[in-house]
Amino acid sequence: MSRSWQRKVQKNQSDINKQRKKRGQAPLMSAASGKEALDTYKGRSYLMPAFLLLFILFYVIVTLNAEAFKPDDTMFWVTIGLYIVLAGVFTLRRPYLAVGRDFVRSRRFTGDRSVSAGSIKGITTQKGYVIIEQHKGGNWVFSRVMNRFPTEAMAVRLKAFAEQHGIPFTDK
Repeated sequence: MSRSWQRKVQKNQSDINKQRKKRGQAPLMSAASGKEALDTYKGRSYLMPAFLLLFILFYVIVTLNAEAFKPDDTMFWVTIGLYIVLAGVFTLRRPYLAVGRDFVRSRRFTGDRSVSAGSIKGITTQKGYVIIEQHKGGNWVFSRVMNRFPTEAMAVRLKAFAEQHGIPFTDK
């Protein structure tokens, strides 16, 4: 089958799935869709926004109480506004862990990162924590306290992932 034919089939498949979605029907199950099923576990970031808001509160208190500072400066208020916007961005940009067929993906501080099953040294779970150890780079730690992750459900899925790929799995 030629590539152009495959593209036509994919395009028609996506058009039909959009129509079926509008009607409330389930999408057609086809390998041509090109999208792999991912198990995604989302958390909620609240510590970094809280830290930023406390920082800006400290900044406002210190600068407004300073004798030499004139609060009429527009750059002062722009800075405050931008820190509040940054706190909002951190609140809305939810951290996640997605487990695919042969990789795991997560949103790190610098962007989305994927790790293949061959690059994982081991997976450790304990109450409230899931740790993915890598051969290169730092460990990925998912915490119930820090980011409100559903660690119990994540541990079950990662255990199946580890068994499938022969990765050492430790449950403490």
